[in-house]
Amino acid sequence: MLKISNRGIIPAFIVMDVMRAANERASSGEDVIHLEVGQPSSPAPLKVLETAKSALIDDKLGYTDALGNFSLREKISSHYRKFYGLEPDPRRIIITTGASGGLLLSFISAFDAGERVGLASPSYPAYKNMLTALGISVLEIPVGDQSHFQLTPGIMESLSQNIDGLIIASPSNPTGSMISAAAMSDLVGWCGRSGVRLISDEIYHGIVYGEEASTALSYGNDVIVINSFSKYFSMTGWRLGWIVIPESMQRSIECLTQNLFISPPSLSQLAAIAAFDCLDELDRNVERYRKNRELLLNELPKAGLKEFAPADGAFYVYANVSHLTNDSKQFCDKMLSKTGVAATPGVDFDGLHGKEYVRFCFAGATDDIAEAALRLKIWLG
Repeated sequence: MLKISNRGIIPAFIVMDVMRAANERASSGEDVIHLEVGQPSSPAPLKVLETAKSALIDDKLGYTDALGNFSLREKISSHYRKFYGLEPDPRRIIITTGASGGLLLSFISAFDAGERVGLASPSYPAYKNMLTALGISVLEIPVGDQSHFQLTPGIMESLSQNIDGLIIASPSNPTGSMISAAAMSDLVGWCGRSGVRLISDEIYHGIVYGEEASTALSYGNDVIVINSFSKYFSMTGWRLGWIVIPESMQRSIECLTQNLFISPPSLSQLAAIAAFDCLDELDRNVERYRKNRELLLNELPKAGLKEFAPADGAFYVYANVSHLTNDSKQFCDKMLSKTGVAATPGVDFDGLHGKEYVRFCFAGATDDIAEAALRLKIWLG
């Protein structure tokens, strides 16, 4: 038998396994309420769809520059001016094949095999799994209520191991917790003083329920920022994201993306230029998420689920189920079987304490969220 590379021997992305099981249930004629996958239930904004239709007819849709359509990069730069009071040079903005493509390009360009990157636990599982596949060591740093489920300079100072990089996310997946402006400034400062490359995942910016999200770009030019059209812009399947990089990394990123991707999808790029003209429509989506969030936070305690991570932003409730189970995967399997509600076990995000948590996504229709809460109250009540 021919050899298979060890790079592929990484954990599965469990949420995709849950979605497959939910779809199999649905295909057999049983109903399912999807609270597992973190994607908006709404389509792309109307003007984006109209622009895409025109491009299908009028544009040849060939390759773009490897770094992306420059008009789109200029639009993103203007977006930073409007929302953050910043104006990054469009040449520092790289269009990527989803935020996943941005993460991969960032990891390969910033770190060599054998270096060590720290990240919060719980956090998005693909960080760890991508880094592991690349031969980069991962240091998972437990966080909880005491630190608002986020890393702090104090936590970083207490580490017994040195790190070469740090990944943060605000709002976070799976918790929805956010890093305040002051805390973000402190973290960027700590990384600068410590010679640590900071990667800030900001793909849930725009989906917040109190204080506005703070970008790491406000506090340093050596950070790498990841963003995406998938969440706030409701363009998940269009597979388009962007990164803002230090000027010194531009040629490295360009050579990598030329070889790995050639260019991001041209149709998606042309359509995304229109997304920044659709903020009123997109903000109405956020108002629905806000309503869904309040519904779950009010109704889940009636089902006995009373402890949550702070859901400051994104569209997740990360609930403690340790009083009901010590196996969140088995719990989610049973939940799907008994109620038709699909949710993601915390072990997808946290190898140590994830067996005690379940993530519910509330990006769907409000009626579906209400029905899911009712079924859980009946099942667990």
